[in-house]
Amino acid sequence: MSPAIEVRDLVKRYRKGKVNAVDGISFAVESGEFFALLGPNGAGKTTTISILTTTLSPTSGSVRIAGHDIVREASAVRRHVGIIFQNPSLDMNLTGEENVRFHAVLYGLYPYRPLYRLMPSAYRQQVRELAELVALGADVFKPVRRLSGGMQRKLEIIRGLMHHPRILFLDEPTRGLDVASRRTLWQYIEELRRQQELTICLTTHQLDEAEDADRVCILDHGHVVAMGSPRDVKAQLVHERLIIDAADRDALRRRLRQMHLSFTEDRHFDVSLDRLTAYEVVHGIGQPLTMLRTESASLEDAYLRILASSDA
Repeated sequence: MSPAIEVRDLVKRYRKGKVNAVDGISFAVESGEFFALLGPNGAGKTTTISILTTTLSPTSGSVRIAGHDIVREASAVRRHVGIIFQNPSLDMNLTGEENVRFHAVLYGLYPYRPLYRLMPSAYRQQVRELAELVALGADVFKPVRRLSGGMQRKLEIIRGLMHHPRILFLDEPTRGLDVASRRTLWQYIEELRRQQELTICLTTHQLDEAEDADRVCILDHGHVVAMGSPRDVKAQLVHERLIIDAADRDALRRRLRQMHLSFTEDRHFDVSLDRLTAYEVVHGIGQPLTMLRTESASLEDAYLRILASSDA
């Protein structure tokens, strides 16, 4: 089976641009995978997503989505993808439901009817279920211009899920959502991914949202600077740490040096676990401790370390 997303030597240079916004990147995303594309502003994330979703043409390279070439088979690509962009794309003169209805009709999901109550019952049920999912409820029937920014975001999520896409592109999908709505949305997306082998391609500045990704790809200045599972990326760059202390600090200091461990000392001893496990260190110390705590690196720690080394 071919990958859900296959990117080879992708390049994008904007007109009058002095450098490539995307500069020869390659990656593949398997069907059912949760893939996160990360990077600072200007790294090339949104440009890449725009190319993958056929809203922007590449300068060179090739991209296949669900087996279809994005240039020669753009219409087929669009049938397989759902898109939730970071910038609103709603018609402010319509109600929320009317925005969803026109999207569904354009995708050929349902015949057009001028009123919601005349639409097929399957459509009405789907709209109600999705509106409840993102806690929009009856507000889906209000004019978009009367909805808050967060409510408009929820409406875009409903619209992006209506045609049951095989691949869902999420560009800052939870911006404007409260904590409860964010959690509910991610629970639903994860359930969809398991049941339908939905492929997720996420870009976000909320790095905690990428902690559960199968793989992350970090871009900087249009280049891939790191790729792998969040665990592997963190392990390569940021070691787990052991925070310890003892009543006899001199003896503890001597023992840590005898074990050739890297550590810093301030209020407590901060020991890098780059060679040994926490158990091995504690067992090797062999003296009573007054404090013992492990601290694991976050994806954000590794991300910041990668970007710092990339800019160096």
